[in-house]
Amino acid sequence: MCFSQVNLDKIEVLFEKKQFEKAEVQIINFLKEHPNHIKATEFLGDVYGHQKNWNDAINAYKKLVEAKPNIANYHYKYGGVLGMKALQNKLKAIGLIGDIKEAFTKAAELDKNHIETRWALVELYMQLPGIVGGSKSKSLKYAEELEDLSKVDGYLAKGYINEYDNEPELAEKFYKMAIEEGGSLTCFDKLTTLYEKENKPEKAIENIEVAQEKHQRNALHYQIGKVAAEYNIELEKGEHCLEIYLKNYAPEDGVPKAWAHYRLAQIHAHKNNKTTALKYIDLAIAQLPKIKPFKEEKERILNL
Repeated sequence: MCFSQVNLDKIEVLFEKKQFEKAEVQIINFLKEHPNHIKATEFLGDVYGHQKNWNDAINAYKKLVEAKPNIANYHYKYGGVLGMKALQNKLKAIGLIGDIKEAFTKAAELDKNHIETRWALVELYMQLPGIVGGSKSKSLKYAEELEDLSKVDGYLAKGYINEYDNEPELAEKFYKMAIEEGGSLTCFDKLTTLYEKENKPEKAIENIEVAQEKHQRNALHYQIGKVAAEYNIELEKGEHCLEIYLKNYAPEDGVPKAWAHYRLAQIHAHKNNKTTALKYIDLAIAQLPKIKPFKEEKERILNL
């Protein structure tokens, strides 16, 4: 048993390092000697999922569901990979819908506190056409259950439902409630995305600035610059924020420097500063030479 635990610990380290192919080899070898080991089988499903090998992930999680039918998380994971296969193969999607619903519903029944399952059901019932069981009322039912577990998740779910249903004012209301209740970056991001989708860049920038005031994240400087560049508004503010982003850049900020240079090129192109725009777009291309939008932007700048 101790030997088994040591091996599983090593596999978990490979997961943390995102070395999924190495993890897969070790898990398969481990399961040859311990074919019914539950944790190892879950690891196998997880590693296949990370590699988008949906069929093998389905087989692994199905084995878990059959061996331990009262564990909610196994039903949730099984439903999740079935859903990913359905998205990948639209021809087979209709045949999978029943199994996806059954898996998620079972998980929700088994664990009254399983937030992820309820989120999956909110999204599933909104995205399915009515002819194959889509239902806003069922989606709202699970949003209410989410709200009972976590007000923030409930508000975000209701925001999502109304955004999907083309009710932007209601979506905005619930996203603002989520910000007031929890105020995480996720809450702010949802509202920013809604404003961008609704072509309200000024409101998007205002929202990002409030998020920056609260969270003090360098990545938010890039977001302000991005909106300014894309919508040709508040260019001075956008340029200033991008310069701060580059000055304080760290890999954990998420967006490579090249993209900040690309946004600065866009801003200077809006200002008709052709020479400066070319300087920044050349920096972006030198750093990430294969990015198509960079090359397209350079063509636009050259034609100014």
